[in-house]
Amino acid sequence: MTTPTLEDDAARLCRDLLRIDSTNPGDGTGPGERAAAEYVMGQLQEVGLDPVLVESAPGRSSVLLRLEGADPVRPGLVVHGHLDVVPAAAADWSVDPFGAEERDGCLWGRGAVDMKDMDAMVLACVRDLARSGRRPARPLTVVFFADEEAGGVFGSHWVVDNHPEWFAGATEAISEVGGYSVTVPRADGTAARAYLIQTAEKGIAWLQLVARGRAGHGSLVNTENAVTRLAQALARIAEHQWPRELIPSVRRLLVGLGELTGQRYDEADLDASLAALGRAAAFVAPTLQDTVNPTMLSAGYKHNVIPQTATARLDARFLPGHEPALLATLRELAGPYVDVEVMHGDISLDAPFDAPLVAAMERALVAEDPGATVLPYCLSGGTDNKALSKLGITGYGFAPLRLPADLDFAAMFHGVDERVPLDSLAFGTRVMARFLADC
Repeated sequence: MTTPTLEDDAARLCRDLLRIDSTNPGDGTGPGERAAAEYVMGQLQEVGLDPVLVESAPGRSSVLLRLEGADPVRPGLVVHGHLDVVPAAAADWSVDPFGAEERDGCLWGRGAVDMKDMDAMVLACVRDLARSGRRPARPLTVVFFADEEAGGVFGSHWVVDNHPEWFAGATEAISEVGGYSVTVPRADGTAARAYLIQTAEKGIAWLQLVARGRAGHGSLVNTENAVTRLAQALARIAEHQWPRELIPSVRRLLVGLGELTGQRYDEADLDASLAALGRAAAFVAPTLQDTVNPTMLSAGYKHNVIPQTATARLDARFLPGHEPALLATLRELAGPYVDVEVMHGDISLDAPFDAPLVAAMERALVAEDPGATVLPYCLSGGTDNKALSKLGITGYGFAPLRLPADLDFAAMFHGVDERVPLDSLAFGTRVMARFLADC
């Protein structure tokens, strides 16, 4: 049997993973990650490796693997991905979200960029190391977590709390949402490509607002209507202007983009700097400030009954150091009749850009794309690096992709018709292989 190329193996693995429904609605009703975890186990065992599957609850499966490094005394590196995906409403898609259809040079499916593409890159590289007998530059702990899309309670946090021995000796980690390219215009009319390494990420506060009032008949005058009180609170929150603040990674990104485009960034006119990013501005704009978005509403049980309570769920993301002020502001905006409850929270992260690990990322990227620029950025969402930070592990986002200039990559995350270009997947796999050999 002919051994597939590294790139072909990654494409096959990505296809197979996309066809496994590992939807995580966040309420325990999904299929779980077991089928995807068993697939990963099989692919690793096929090349003679000895992974371990652990479960935090029935079907909530994570896979762990240890690889010896070429220099076993160096601190270890954790390379991790997650196997769950957010739900996909099939009626909204132009393809089967779990069909892994190839169209227009892309693989389409839920998880194509978040994050079964990186899962496939890592799997392909690890399988290649095993087949060749080569070792990565330093000891690796490779993990495929459950439950990232619901905060990692049944995944990364559970594994860190219950199996910390797997991470002994590790000091750094890489995972999703970083290392992808953005194309920006130079002053001379040509285009420049920059790769954004994720060095920081905002904290998470998933909140519930509970408005309390007086129940009654729907035909009566009721000045203590819980639904009205909730609506007024949400309106005040929506109208609030969260102040902008440039954390170091964002400032360095904007300075670097200014040097590339010939348009020096002006802190008094940040919108002009964002405009130079084109569609990639959707990634950067939310990292200039805290954000709060209502995502779910619930009230009442009959058309003619005014309910006693009404609830809303909010997704709040805060910059490093901002959590206390954000919660205090939200409680003030909610008003006296609406309680603000924290349902799930997690920390913000900020890692150094001037680090040897980032230099290794840059070498791998430039080897495959000479002349490219590498810059830091802050992720507006969150990753499983938050859980690893409890063990003192510094996390980065590095899922390298050279993207077409016209692809609205930000819209792929949790969006309809999620897809990854096959050329980008092949590029990322080559970069990942170089990185693991050199890091």
